[in-house]
Amino acid sequence: MDQEILNSYTRLNDLNVSRETFLDFENYISMILEKNKKINIISQKTASKKSIIDRHIIDSAQIIDFVDLNSNTTTDIGSGGGMPGIIVAIMLKNMKNKMIVHLYEKSFHKSNFLREVSDKLNLNTKVFNRNIFEIKNIETGTIMSRAFKPMPVVLDLVYENFYEYKNLIFFMGKRGKKVFEDSKKNWELEYTEKESLTNKGSFLINIKKIEKKN
Repeated sequence: MDQEILNSYTRLNDLNVSRETFLDFENYISMILEKNKKINIISQKTASKKSIIDRHIIDSAQIIDFVDLNSNTTTDIGSGGGMPGIIVAIMLKNMKNKMIVHLYEKSFHKSNFLREVSDKLNLNTKVFNRNIFEIKNIETGTIMSRAFKPMPVVLDLVYENFYEYKNLIFFMGKRGKKVFEDSKKNWELEYTEKESLTNKGSFLINIKKIEKKN
């Protein structure tokens, strides 16, 4: 494999990512750039290969240590162009893990794109072209939320709509500390934090338990 490609992903070295995974990432990026000429899979501001790797691929891949690998499913509640759901599915495939990644995306065109990527890269996913807020009694392992809705909205969604789950992962930006602290005024949360690999001041939250405060 081209050393330049490997150098692009050096921040993932601690995750023991395989060369086959990097090749799938490269194919996925090519599909994003091609489809982005027709519809906005990602913002045009980040529609370059370097930006996609730095801002989307690495950012999404870093959560793999938080994903419950013993569950039958994991769920991306607002997948958009597939970050983090497709990224996690690629990593699971190359880890020989058979878990199904559920991708919820209410956009018809983006849902079709997620299916195209999954078919081409032979990923174990199931795409739901549905508004997840309208679905009740969902069971899954890990729930992933990246650039979807504000934290309070997602906490309500998980509390009301998910019957059973193992954990909930949030991607929090530089201003996320205040949002998180405000959320804890209304919710009792059992969680751990991890500093982001991609942005100084950003962080990940891995929540194991959610309870409403009286």
